[in-house]
Amino acid sequence: LPVRQIGLKESKAAAASLAKAFEGDEVAFYFLDTPDKKDSRRSKDATWKLHTKIMEYTVAAHCRKGLVLSIGENHEGVALWMPPGQNMDDWWTMFRSGMWKLFFKLSKEGRKRWFKEFLPKLHDTKDRVMGDRDPSSWYLVYIGVIPDAQGRGYSRRLVEHVTVMADALNEPCYVESSARKNVAIYERFGFEKHEELILNRADHEVMLDIMVREP
Repeated sequence: LPVRQIGLKESKAAAASLAKAFEGDEVAFYFLDTPDKKDSRRSKDATWKLHTKIMEYTVAAHCRKGLVLSIGENHEGVALWMPPGQNMDDWWTMFRSGMWKLFFKLSKEGRKRWFKEFLPKLHDTKDRVMGDRDPSSWYLVYIGVIPDAQGRGYSRRLVEHVTVMADALNEPCYVESSARKNVAIYERFGFEKHEELILNRADHEVMLDIMVREP
């Protein structure tokens, strides 16, 4: 099956697959599993719907400013790449993608974690780690394969679809791994771990591994 770029018409289906792939991911639910009364009363079904909505907003933003890759007849594997010189931090992209709605959908603590901690830390860490090369680097924001389709090599193909181009242009790639078990997988794709990013508004530290792939 080929890797193909998709647009807004298929964005919700791709987001549904990413939501499944990140079910139980500690970082993905860091903004949802908060101690606020609003969140403690939220049903599991409502929490899942909000988790899916976050993926929908993120995929939509990448359809507008980045690269959304899919593999499989029903988007069993999806990767969100941000090309060099692009980002989804501007207010126009946040508005058109629906990302702004999170300010109202998340609890007070969830908003603090998303807007005051998570997004700034991601931005500042990438800027510091990549330095002068940040504007010329590829950013793998999300990659996920639904459980039933794992083991088919989909992740490698979604990564190599871009790294082949990046190598030809002598451009590095950057990723934050939200699961320690995936570090070894990224290493097989040529990434090297540089440091750890810690989210610390929960009752325990939530960690992401910062990894860079040189051309």
